Parts: sequence; structure tokens; C-alpha cells
Amino acid sequence: MASTAHRPPRTATRRRSPTAPPRSFRWIRRIFLTALTGFVLLPVYVMLSSSLKPLEDVSGTFHWLPSELTIRPYLDIWRTVPLARYFINSLIVAGSATLCSVLIAIFAAYAVSRHRFRGRRVFTITVLSTQMFPGILFLLPLFLIYVNIGNSTGVALYGSRGGLILTYLTFSLPFSIWMLAGYFASVPRELDEAAYVDGCGPLGALFRVVVPAALPGIVAVAVYAFMTAWGEVLFASVMTNDTTRTLSVGLQGYATQNDVYWNQVMAASLVVSVPVVAGFLLLQRYLVAGLTAGAVK
Repeated sequence: MASTAHRPPRTATRRRSPTAPPRSFRWIRRIFLTALTGFVLLPVYVMLSSSLKPLEDVSGTFHWLPSELTIRPYLDIWRTVPLARYFINSLIVAGSATLCSVLIAIFAAYAVSRHRFRGRRVFTITVLSTQMFPGILFLLPLFLIYVNIGNSTGVALYGSRGGLILTYLTFSLPFSIWMLAGYFASVPRELDEAAYVDGCGPLGALFRVVVPAALPGIVAVAVYAFMTAWGEVLFASVMTNDTTRTLSVGLQGYATQNDVYWNQVMAASLVVSVPVVAGFLLLQRYLVAGLTAGAVK
């Protein structure tokens, strides 16, 4: 039997890396992240539990554990207010604003990042300067413009979905152009030259080479434009009427002069959040990559 006298002794514990944080810091980090997670998830639990309670339980003293569970609020939200119509309006407005914003931003950002033309710097500064002003400053001017256009030409922009889409483009399009211009600038110009050699024109190089390479940035812009239009309240409350009202404004219908249907408000809020949350989870990888690349560039 071989002798084991010359075997090296085993170390009782692993040596800690010099760059590893101390154990106390790791415990503090875990405690802080756990508290932060609980702080974020607490409102979600309150919404979920309140949406499964009868109105009598929600109107009274709040209890952390529901005494009775019911799905009745999720059925009543469609009858108390025309939530389905508001849902369709929001989908049309947010989807159209996102599509227009992405298409226009692709062409504008490609021109800014690939070509040198007179007024390029002024255009870039103007696009960025629009982000300095709060949106409420544009509310009254847009309202007066839409009313005057409707009186002079008969084109009803005020109270219509088209007018609301144009309104959302005024503050989602500048950010989209600025972000995509930075992302397109990170795409090597050699790809455009290779596309030209293969016989592509400027549009062919854009859609066959640059757009696929900049897909994460385009997705990030699309998610930003959709989320901005989906949850906007100020302009939607002024620029719409009963037939074109969106979800963010329609949720106010659950509050009447006599009572507030809190359980239906919570249920409708969760239903409204489903498209945004689902889209964010599905496109999270592209969103993070697009925001990071645009910020670094």
C-alpha cells in the first residue's frame, strides 16, 4: 500500500480572492436588495389582493389576508365602463405612434449618422432641446392648433385618434431620433460600403445591413415610444372625447359621485399593465442592449 506521508496537507478553507468584497458587505447587500424587492412588490400585492376582494372589504379597513376571494371584479370591469373600447383606442394610438416614431426615426437617424449636410448640427441641437421643456407647455399650443385646423379645413384633429397620435410624436420622436443616431453611428461604415459594392442603393444598405445590425436599438426605441403613449394621461385627458378616450383616462370612470369601485380599479390596473409587462419581459434583452449601446456611444 502506497504511503501517504508525503501528501500535501489539505487546506481547511478556500483562500479568498484579494478583489472579493468582505463578507459583511455581501450580507449588507443581500439585506438591502431583499428590502428593496419587498418595497417594490408590496404595491403589487396590495393591488392583487384588493382586486380579489368584494367591494365591502376594500372600502373598509385594509386586511393583508383577504377573508373572501372572488373574481367578480375582473368580470365587472368590462361592464362598469366601456373598458374594451378604451383598450382598442389605446392599442391603436400607442401602436400607430410607435410605428410612425420608429419609421421616421430610422430615416432621420440614418441621415444624421451617415451624411454631412448643411444644418446637421442645428437639427441635432433642436432635436435635443425639445427634451428640455415639460410637456405641459405644449398642451395649450397644440390644443389651439388642432381647433384652428379643424375650423379652417374641416380636418378633425381635436378629439380624434389621429390628433392624439400626432401629439405623442411631438415628444417621442425627438428622443427616438437622438437615440437611433447614436446607435447607427456605432455600426461600422464598412458595412454600408460592402452593400454598395453588392449593388445596393442607400435604402437597400439601410434596410438590409444597418437596420438588422441596429435591431436592439430599434427595439429599445419602439418600447420607449409604446410605453410613453400607453400610460400618458395629461394630453389624453384633453385631446380625446367619450369615443376616443384611452385606458389611462378611462380608469377614472370607476370613480362616481357616490362611491369608488376600488376593487375594480385595481383589477383594471392589472389588466391594463399586462401588455406593457409582457412586452418588456419578451424584449428585455434587446432593450438593455439598445439603451447601453446608445448611451455609451
